[in-house]
Amino acid sequence: MIICVCKAVSDKTIRRTVERGDAISLRDLTRETGLGTCCGKCVPAARSTLAQALSALPRSSSVLGSQELSSQAAC
Repeated sequence: MIICVCKAVSDKTIRRTVERGDAISLRDLTRETGLGTCCGKCVPAARSTLAQALSALPRSSSVLGSQELSSQAAC
């Protein structure tokens, strides 16, 4: 499903970006894909898809850690 029409970013792209370890925050996802930089209507769906992708990561190989906690604290 297309999440960001302006930049043609799909939910699969978001999941793959997270699985590669290239994104653990919306800021990372925006930097990697460009989503949310035009009209911004995709941001709520992108945030939800990002959260689902992060929660689906196995704990042992998760990229989550102190980086995620510090980025969430800054929000």
